[in-house]
Amino acid sequence: MMRFKPSLLTLALVAAGASLQSYAADDANQQPAAQDDNIEVIQVTGIRRSLQESQSLKMSSSSVVEAISAEDIGKLPDVSIAESLARLPGVSAQRLDGRANVISIRGMGPDFTTATLNGREQASVNDNRSVEFDQYPSELLNRVVVYKTPDASVMAQAIGGTVDMQTISPLTHGEQTFAFGLRGEKNDLGALNSGSEDTGYRGSISYIDQFADDTLGIAIGYARMMSPNQEERWQAWGYPENANGDSVLGGAKPFVRSSELERDGVLAVVEYAPSDRFHSTLDMYYSKFTDDQRLRGIEIPSAWGTNGGVEAITTVDGLVTEGVIHGAEVVVRNDVNKRDAESLSIGWNNKFMVNDSWTIEADIALSKADRTDIGMESYSGTGRGTGVGAVDDLGFVYNGNGGYVFDHALDYADPSVIQLGDPLGWGSPLGASTQDGFINKPEIEDELQSFRLSAEYTLDSGMVSSVEFGVNRTDRDKTKLDKGYYLTLKGYDGSDNYTMSVPDKYLLDPTSLAFFGMGDVLSYDSLAFYNDGNYIETDVADVDLSRATNSWAVQEEVTTGYVMANLESELFGIPYTGNIGLQGVYTDQSSDGTVATVEDGIVNLTPRTAGDSYFELLPSMNLSFEVAEDQVVRVAAARTLTRSRMDKMNANLNYSYTENPNDGVNWSGSAGNPELRPWLARQFDLSYENYFSDQGYFSIAVFYKDLENYVYDQHVDFDFSTLFPDVAGNPIGDITQPQNGEGGYVQGIEASVNVDFGVFADVLTGFGTVVSGSYNDSEVKETPTSEPTTLPGLSEKTLNATVYYENSGFEARVSSRYRSDFLGEVTKISLQRENVNIKAETVVDAQVSYDFSESGIESLYGLSVLFQVNNLTNEPFTSYTGSDQRLVRDYQNYGRNFMLGANYKF
Repeated sequence: MMRFKPSLLTLALVAAGASLQSYAADDANQQPAAQDDNIEVIQVTGIRRSLQESQSLKMSSSSVVEAISAEDIGKLPDVSIAESLARLPGVSAQRLDGRANVISIRGMGPDFTTATLNGREQASVNDNRSVEFDQYPSELLNRVVVYKTPDASVMAQAIGGTVDMQTISPLTHGEQTFAFGLRGEKNDLGALNSGSEDTGYRGSISYIDQFADDTLGIAIGYARMMSPNQEERWQAWGYPENANGDSVLGGAKPFVRSSELERDGVLAVVEYAPSDRFHSTLDMYYSKFTDDQRLRGIEIPSAWGTNGGVEAITTVDGLVTEGVIHGAEVVVRNDVNKRDAESLSIGWNNKFMVNDSWTIEADIALSKADRTDIGMESYSGTGRGTGVGAVDDLGFVYNGNGGYVFDHALDYADPSVIQLGDPLGWGSPLGASTQDGFINKPEIEDELQSFRLSAEYTLDSGMVSSVEFGVNRTDRDKTKLDKGYYLTLKGYDGSDNYTMSVPDKYLLDPTSLAFFGMGDVLSYDSLAFYNDGNYIETDVADVDLSRATNSWAVQEEVTTGYVMANLESELFGIPYTGNIGLQGVYTDQSSDGTVATVEDGIVNLTPRTAGDSYFELLPSMNLSFEVAEDQVVRVAAARTLTRSRMDKMNANLNYSYTENPNDGVNWSGSAGNPELRPWLARQFDLSYENYFSDQGYFSIAVFYKDLENYVYDQHVDFDFSTLFPDVAGNPIGDITQPQNGEGGYVQGIEASVNVDFGVFADVLTGFGTVVSGSYNDSEVKETPTSEPTTLPGLSEKTLNATVYYENSGFEARVSSRYRSDFLGEVTKISLQRENVNIKAETVVDAQVSYDFSESGIESLYGLSVLFQVNNLTNEPFTSYTGSDQRLVRDYQNYGRNFMLGANYKF
């Protein structure tokens, strides 16, 4: 049978004190640690320690996995979990406000990825299921494992993969430890908005100990972050064609954003093992996250909205690259985005070995997430309504990278020129030119409860080493309350020329928009102005059907039974291990929503509850063949399930109707779908792994995912008599609704290599590299004859590389990650999401550190210092319209973040 040598590689796990609480790591937890007193344990630290532990888990797992391990207590390789994950083969991250936020695995977007903490699915703070990884402080995690192939014991399966974040096991760690970390942070763009900060800090403290003859262990950690974030941002309304058929700027909304991310995270683990037969672990994780953003800029009507027209001066390949916007009426914006989010996870796991053959396990867990947003817009300009105030002739020139550079004549920072009001006459229910601002106040609540009971029977002989079986019950309840209000100045007297000067107590220093040529703009504390009661609020839901049906509740009750045989034998003289199993998943889902229509200018609401239930069988197989010493071929096959997006499962429906004398009423509308079924796929994996040293390996893998279905917005017939039994005439109407349609495939190839050059020559000791790359391809069609659908999150090519040097306490590394163009998902108003084309990017980070434990200075033992630069090359984030990348939709320049800090452990 397969036995890897108990060398430095396997001993790394023992030295690490890693938690082995989930999935394939359970197998390692059942095996005795090396006890040979003749084996010399070599102390390995830093990035090499992290790589060795990750390699060890990859070797011992029955599934195809990738892993990241902490270099030391409270120290993952990156400051963000998502950034670390994005360095793994087949994994890529999408940035939000300059930081990696969500991930894609093997070309499958965040919707197809499940995140767990110690094996338990997590609630999320957005309006769907995908977890935003910046909620989880990297300082409080010991390891993150990506499971690319599932087995039957995995309750949180997903077509893309499962990301399991693991906390430390205090008993396995085995010694009393205190660890402290503190680092200062600075953004090189400076403080772009008045009152903002360009400096911040991150701090953490951890305590691990064992009591009662090492039968009771505790781990406690606290992490705090105050992180500055600055951004210069260009946004375009779009690019219509002019009279000559050339694309021209429709309008623009450039601004600068300053934000401060404040996050507090607390972790506690209590582990009790009074004997070899009983093991109990209670873990708790809590995070509070606040993101306070101030955005100041302007909106510039161009081909859309200007009364004077656009004069084209220079046109290049069908795009107007230079011109003049005549008679431009510019809106000065002082906006605020504020997010408050909390996450809580509690889990209690108990294992009892009845005898040498039977083991019983019970696990109970709760995960909760709450989020409240404020998205406020405050408008000012030269007059109320169009054609009233002063106008400007704005010259513009395409800058070849991220939008246009303007020149102007008006002083947009003069409070006597720029006045509060509705400069473009956007209007509200109170009348034309009465929208002086707008505020969104969406709220999300998500609660997930689970209970699992399982057993394992160990056999003494035969190819089946043990049989596992059990049942898991998960109840999830998620609600979204979407509120939005038109804002009108309280003093508005109804006249067409009413504007208001910003009171002095709210005025701030002007904000510079020099990065695109517009100079300074008027700046004021718009949120304080709002909080002081200076606006009349009008509920959008009273007049807007889409807003009235954007609040919902979705409930799921999922019962999963499984059986799995663990295998260990030989085939034609080749040792193999693995498993074969089957899940049966029963789901009962429902949604509370609203039916809405407009009658006599007023939105009329009727409650609606609907849902469905279904049962699916999910077989799986994972086999690992040791074809030569330390060389493994893995074969895996499974039918996997990913549940549909919760924001599409709502029971909301908005409709309109017209009277027709011939056939009664003609109905039309749009709706969510509480009967929406999950995405399903049959997937196949084949990989080869060569562990040519304790500190190096090469692997290559191919995969194929046969998608049985996909979700599309489709026109369907809907029987309105199910809502209104007394309806006269034809009750069948046409609505647009998400539906399960045809599927397709996703396929790809991945390769990775980890090399410590010291194994080749002593002079190269300390030098090493980790390189990985992947190629993905897909074809998904709504119908057999339709054009292929672009999958969100799929980059055709990804490439990751890290080069490092570590010796005698000194460490230096440079890491880069590249992903080609992809269809990304961004958040718009009210937490709603939309897909946009995102340009290829290469993000480079660098780090230098020194561990004084290697210095020979006893008083400095345990102290290390580090200097780190994120986004070293200042890579922007760019999305564009259509296939022409010159048609920039959104250009975000984040600058570089510098960090200087120290860690101390004793």
